[in-house]
Amino acid sequence: MKKILFVLSFALPLSMCAQKAPSAVQTAFKKHFPTVTKVDFDKEKNGEYEAEFKMNGVEMSANFTVDGAWRETETEIAATALPANVSSAISKKYPTAKVVGAAKIETADRGTLYEADLKTGMKKAEVLFDTAGNVVK
Repeated sequence: MKKILFVLSFALPLSMCAQKAPSAVQTAFKKHFPTVTKVDFDKEKNGEYEAEFKMNGVEMSANFTVDGAWRETETEIAATALPANVSSAISKKYPTAKVVGAAKIETADRGTLYEADLKTGMKKAEVLFDTAGNVVK
């Protein structure tokens, strides 16, 4: 009996950590991404739900408020797919940095943004740009 209680003491908290998105979030996700069949939802610190999934073989994530309002979609892209304005800004502002990852972010309130994961030596930084190449974060 002690062994069963011991095992349950670990299994129960793990199962409580799994997030199931509210039906409004699931409905909104299906509306935005009707062809996606496999999705994992996580609740973020700000209360939004993030859906992680692949569409056409590309890693993506989308955030929704608890009532199902779409906030943003992030799509992984190749560093070479960054717009010329963004690539130019990286070269000027971070001349020794190497782009090790990139994403296109479509937002409900700020339009399209681009994320560049930069590495300089042992330092890593995530920098957000608008379409004109201005740093926004």
